[in-house]
Amino acid sequence: MLVVKCGGHAEVDPLAVCRDLSGLVRAGEQVVLVHGGSAEVDGLARRLGVPMRRMVAPDGVSARRTDAATLEVLHLALAGAVKPRLVRALAGAGVSAVGLTGVDGGLLLARRKGTHRAVVNGRTVIIRGDHSGRITAVNGRLLRSLLADGHVPVVSPPALAEDGGAVNVDADRVAAMLAAELRATRLVLLTGASGVLADPADERSVRPTLALTGTAGVDGVRAGMAIKLVAAREALLAGVPGVVIADGRSAQPVSAALAGAGTRLTMAPTTMRPAR
Repeated sequence: MLVVKCGGHAEVDPLAVCRDLSGLVRAGEQVVLVHGGSAEVDGLARRLGVPMRRMVAPDGVSARRTDAATLEVLHLALAGAVKPRLVRALAGAGVSAVGLTGVDGGLLLARRKGTHRAVVNGRTVIIRGDHSGRITAVNGRLLRSLLADGHVPVVSPPALAEDGGAVNVDADRVAAMLAAELRATRLVLLTGASGVLADPADERSVRPTLALTGTAGVDGVRAGMAIKLVAAREALLAGVPGVVIADGRSAQPVSAALAGAGTRLTMAPTTMRPAR
């Protein structure tokens, strides 16, 4: 069982991801594909004249600030453009795929966040009214049914909040939650870098392995990569045995990651894991 997150970085080739996954599926692998689409969201927002803003938490993790207009753009871009493109690409490669947002079938349930702590001009401030949430439950039964019938679920935000509205959730953490729920043996987070870099300015400085501890960050890692480490930690602590962050720009990105490319994440020996 394999869960793959296809990043929304503009340089990541989602069609190459789908071609690569099709070979794994035909070889008997069960696969769930999770996607974001930050480049598509930003492009649509520019065309519609909707300003895009980000929040940086005190721990350095960056997230999209999601007001009502941004949530609408996000839904239009992911469900209306990115997802159909991925489903068509998988179908063209001979794989049956079913596109789902977290709202469909109550796939992803989330608790709406009341406030956010963000650093603005060097000061920590409280931001309210953001339409984002934290995942609390996954409808694993729906995914298992699709997988048992030979389909590849293609999943993206938004999620369904407890008040019945939609909320933005981070796609990397969605992938981690799905991997844990489905007892996946491997979680692959594809991105627009060669892996976790020791020097962000040097693509050759890939860390082949990285041991994560508790809730501490990693020196030199910021923004989009920081949230991937959060997702990796959550998956590992939930019992997912194999997590890798790898380059989504290659011709066979998933196969390369499974063969050893990128950065393999582990928990430091002193970190206790709950029993699976």
